[in-house]
Amino acid sequence: MVSVAASNIENLDILVAGLTQEDAQRVLSALEFVAPHYENAVLITGQNALQFARGVVVTLSGLRSDVDTRIASILFELPQIDPHVAEGIEPRFGKEIVDLVGGVRSLMRLSALHLMQQAAQPDTGRNKNAAQQASTQLETLRKMLLAMASDMRVVMVRLASRLTTLRYFADQKKFDETSQQYARETFDLYAPLANRLGIWQMKWELEDLSFRFLETESYTKIAKMLEEKRTEREEFIARSIKRLQQEMDAVGIKAEVFGRPKHIYSIWNKMRGKSISFDELNDVRAFRIIVDDVKACYTVLGIVHNIWTPDPSEFDDYIARPKPNGYQSLHTVVIAEDHRGFEVQIRTKAMHHFAEYGVAAHWRYKEVGSSNFAGQEYDEKISWLRQLLAWKSDITEAVVNDENSQREWVEKLKSTALDDRIYVLTPQARVIELPNNATPIDFAYNLHTTIGHNCRGARVDGLMVPLSTALKNGQTVEIITAKAGLETGPSRDWLNPEYAVGTRTRSKIRAWFNALDQQETLNKGRAHVEKTLQREGKTATNLDELARKCGFDKVDDLFLSVGKDEFSLRQIEHALHDEAIETVSDEVLVNKSRASSVIQGAKSGVLVVGTEGLLTLLAKCCKPAPPDLIVGFVTRGKGVSIHRANCKNFAEMRKKSPERVILTTWGESGRETVYPVDIYVLAQDRQGLLRDISEVFSREKINVIGVSTQSAKGQARMSFTAEIGSTAQLQKALTVLRDVSGVQDVRRQ
Repeated sequence: MVSVAASNIENLDILVAGLTQEDAQRVLSALEFVAPHYENAVLITGQNALQFARGVVVTLSGLRSDVDTRIASILFELPQIDPHVAEGIEPRFGKEIVDLVGGVRSLMRLSALHLMQQAAQPDTGRNKNAAQQASTQLETLRKMLLAMASDMRVVMVRLASRLTTLRYFADQKKFDETSQQYARETFDLYAPLANRLGIWQMKWELEDLSFRFLETESYTKIAKMLEEKRTEREEFIARSIKRLQQEMDAVGIKAEVFGRPKHIYSIWNKMRGKSISFDELNDVRAFRIIVDDVKACYTVLGIVHNIWTPDPSEFDDYIARPKPNGYQSLHTVVIAEDHRGFEVQIRTKAMHHFAEYGVAAHWRYKEVGSSNFAGQEYDEKISWLRQLLAWKSDITEAVVNDENSQREWVEKLKSTALDDRIYVLTPQARVIELPNNATPIDFAYNLHTTIGHNCRGARVDGLMVPLSTALKNGQTVEIITAKAGLETGPSRDWLNPEYAVGTRTRSKIRAWFNALDQQETLNKGRAHVEKTLQREGKTATNLDELARKCGFDKVDDLFLSVGKDEFSLRQIEHALHDEAIETVSDEVLVNKSRASSVIQGAKSGVLVVGTEGLLTLLAKCCKPAPPDLIVGFVTRGKGVSIHRANCKNFAEMRKKSPERVILTTWGESGRETVYPVDIYVLAQDRQGLLRDISEVFSREKINVIGVSTQSAKGQARMSFTAEIGSTAQLQKALTVLRDVSGVQDVRRQ
């Protein structure tokens, strides 16, 4: 039996439509639970709490929502009205209902956040950048709204509650600052959300009601121009559909036909967007026909044009010529008996599915044009949610009453959360989008690189937390920075995954340390040069001129080269005394060459065809090694230089002096003879990378005699000079190097 308190509410059957008897009793039990506390309670909007709860449930019943969603919609105002009584929700209704109620309460905080953003928003009329920033923040806020709802049923409750409030404002003719505030928030957040989720029956009413409060004069003007009530327009659509259905049945075409008259906001939006008058609109009334195949599309088109007079200027064949986004459909405008036009769209089921859930989804080109603002992965999740909701609205009464099907749908809906990103707030209510599990370090660097470098602590929702704390949706984060004069930069520990999750964050931290290392190297080089000048008694020497003598454009380049041990102090001494500077290799020698290396004079095994006893020298530019194809080039005074056949330097020399080219081949060499080759490695920069690569050379018994490394933008470029006995040994080493973590490319230079 239903209590007296609950039975006072009219039309209880509407509240429990589509539910089993057991579930219906649970909904009525929730009403009975809140009735004593809601009866005399007034919400901030002026609504009676009990009537408000009933209105929300009615809306959700129309969407065939499950029992827990309806119960949560009844209870979510209770924590605000009577927190003490709200403690009894879990013992009576279970933890799942508590979670749903908590989720709705969390989303309600976005109303205050939206207000703060509107108050802080600059005049965007004359400032395009400010307008773009405001638009970006709104889109991020919409995404945050979805991300904060771990259970998508929470979003459905929030949409239904907002629609109920706007209906109340309309019934009471409440045209004041409060109703305009709610209308603006609905336009910015909730109507686009309903659109993206494909809940059309809520979307158009949210837009129309909001438009009524924000643009009252325009709304009234269009309403009068329509010269008929919405119900009358729907009756026209119903008559037209019935007539068309009879004609298609006569020729054996199976089709789904449904229509929806244009709502007032849509009409105004099209008039404004296309700069046309009301009389020029041809799709105030429209319906759509879904058939099985393309052939049926054109057959139905012929039937439509036979029943009504087509307007040749308003026909588009997007099947033969799809839109750039892949959208396909036939669009035609025909003139009805009342001499007014209406639009007909004809498409197959596959085309309809693609238009609703694919990259041509309605919200994509209506709201963000051709840009992919939210990202492909985000779009795919939205499409999946829309399919879930569409499936729920289409299933039959029998399926609704089937507990297994009902439970399966609820579990899918609960598990579909957009959890790959999180959205947190600055103290000024600016929404910041971060990767999942981001920390205060990621937040600080997202605000500004300098804030990240000087970060010393963080408060989350007013409480101090460790910098490794994983942030959650909706939290407010405040960064504490070092005082002026005490900045020391980031810690190397921040490069560990528990501190910095985002790739951009880690890149900025690594760039800071790279710059620091470079400065230390520069200081080291400056100190060495200054000591050399003191030792030589040349402290008055012009450093810029000294750098030019040593072959550098800037003195800092000289200091860096000396600090890296790439330019010797002996060469500086020669430059100070105007002596010729000896050239040295630009490689950093890390090991001595083997006695069996051709560098040390070991027999190279090169034979010059047709000539014996000639001095041969392996070219340093290409470093040939057996069994490379080789050629010789007769030098002036240094014998024959041996190059690889594909060497670019040799190709240039052959162009200039082809007569000095000589045929060569490999002969026998000592068993222990090794040849120097250059190996290039490209990898993601990380700690221990050089150590891991060196271990590979050690395991393969390859002696490395030189290495040069550069690191920029998170990538390391390394050049090794290694001594090998054969190219087979080299190929094996290259294969193993490719398996080192972070290595992207390995090749012989």
